[in-house]
Amino acid sequence: MGIFVDRNKLTTLREAAKIIQDGDMVAFGGGLCLREPIAMIHELIRQKRRNLHIVGTAHGFDVDLACGGGIVGAVEETHVSFEQDFGLAPNYRRACESGIVKIRESCCNTIINQLRAAEFGMPFVPMRSIKGSDEMKFHPEYKEFIDPYSGKKVVLVPALEPDVALIHVNKADVHGNVKLEPPYVADVLFMRASKKVIVTAEEIISEEEMRRIGPTVPYYEITSVVHVPFGAHPTSCYPYYAYDRSHIAEYIRLASAGPEVFSNEYLEKYIYGISDHSEYIQRVGGEAKMRRLASWRESPEKWMELFTYE
Repeated sequence: MGIFVDRNKLTTLREAAKIIQDGDMVAFGGGLCLREPIAMIHELIRQKRRNLHIVGTAHGFDVDLACGGGIVGAVEETHVSFEQDFGLAPNYRRACESGIVKIRESCCNTIINQLRAAEFGMPFVPMRSIKGSDEMKFHPEYKEFIDPYSGKKVVLVPALEPDVALIHVNKADVHGNVKLEPPYVADVLFMRASKKVIVTAEEIISEEEMRRIGPTVPYYEITSVVHVPFGAHPTSCYPYYAYDRSHIAEYIRLASAGPEVFSNEYLEKYIYGISDHSEYIQRVGGEAKMRRLASWRESPEKWMELFTYE
């Protein structure tokens, strides 16, 4: 964890993305279809980052998009798919099967304890849950060791200290204080274990308002703040909006059609062919689409309408 005391950390997506270098280990916040840092991933694809080592717990759209956008060299995740709704992640699967992306499969328990080790300044942590699995095959850095107290074999795993964590949050102030709404997933651990932290925020609020509601993470752990309303789209960011099922259906259709179709009909339309995030929001449906995704709050029936199967 770094210490960052600048009074005003507000910047743009374009400038914040320059913090991330080719080959960096980058933690993606959120999980599955919840609060993933999609606007920042768009910017990394536009800036043509390469060979990033992506770290996370259970993810889907973000990792698949990053693989399809060509910015990934390795994926250290516990699960990558679109769950029961859309199934497997086509770009991720294609990249792994081709060998373009190295698989470093792990489990939530291991990654969380590795992050805790980094947070507490410990070089490694002993694990018992790995024994009997194939995880050792993906991680030559893991070492077997005899516990001097019990005499039983344990596995030592190194602390996990990402170079940068990318986290989409509910609220932030310009100083870097951050307010997250539950579930936190691994976001707080990522922020405390990583060397640098970039947050994109749905709302920028005053420091007085932040003191009133109380920050989830204090300013000195945050490197940069970017104001990006709807910055998690098409994943959800509750209580603001639900995930955009129709957009993800379009994404899955184009990604499943192969890399050329995906590049020409998705990346060009939604990332390369636009100049910034506000233009992206207009292209996916603008204010009318955002109002519809926010309508989940009106009633359980309205919420269910958003996920009606065609």
